[in-house]
Amino acid sequence: MARKMELGVVVKWEDEGEHVIRRVNKLGFRHCQISVYDPAYYTEAAAASLKKDCRTYGVNVDGLWAGWPGRVVWDFAEGPETIGLVPRNLRQERAQVLKAGSDFAKKLGIKRIITHLGFVPENMKDPLYKELIPVLQDIADHCRANGQDFLFETGQETPVTLLRTIEDIGLPNVGINLDPANLILYGKGNPVDALDVFGKYIKGVHIKDGSYPTDGRELGQEKPVGKGSVDFPVLLGKLRQLGYSGVLCIECELADRVWESEVQLAKEALYQWLAVL
Repeated sequence: MARKMELGVVVKWEDEGEHVIRRVNKLGFRHCQISVYDPAYYTEAAAASLKKDCRTYGVNVDGLWAGWPGRVVWDFAEGPETIGLVPRNLRQERAQVLKAGSDFAKKLGIKRIITHLGFVPENMKDPLYKELIPVLQDIADHCRANGQDFLFETGQETPVTLLRTIEDIGLPNVGINLDPANLILYGKGNPVDALDVFGKYIKGVHIKDGSYPTDGRELGQEKPVGKGSVDFPVLLGKLRQLGYSGVLCIECELADRVWESEVQLAKEALYQWLAVL
């Protein structure tokens, strides 16, 4: 982990293959998270190639964003049945995939495994919730044996539900990867206020912006950093007050044609906000 809040970028294996580290270097970053959905990429050859490029370009992989196979729909209608570990019919397969991601990350010395849990029920007596906790404990134990934290990215859950989930798992290597935009895109809360609920568990941060939903079926829209509803100057100040000293990883899921320019604009805005702090 960086000694101070330093900048990084989220890069997708599916977009760049084994050249993801080269792209991080090209963009001028020393830190990154790598997003991988297809477990077929978790090979010895890939680990060796990534390790070599990290040494060559001086890049630290701060986390592996571990996705899962199968259909995924990012909305309110089909999302509860397709996202994360909540759906019963997908849970066991995806749990094994997350463990495989943890084993792959261990070969690279990556200390954080990050994923979305899905639409975790707010009712703690819901069978879906009760069934989910031991599955998460099992994955977290696997990560702990590999010397890793297991982080839940904010998104489909309310802040209180996410807090309760972490409390019920009860393991020290479980935490949160804060994505402030996702709290807004899913209409789950104001990210600045959410820090009062679960701030002590934050071990990773995405820098992304967006607007609140305007209907009950579709998420809000991602916006360029600084153009949405996230109050970044206040958020960054509050993270510093909480003692967060990790990487701020810019995540851009806008169109490919503007991806690189938007990442650079986000970097410039972050430097300005951090300079004020």
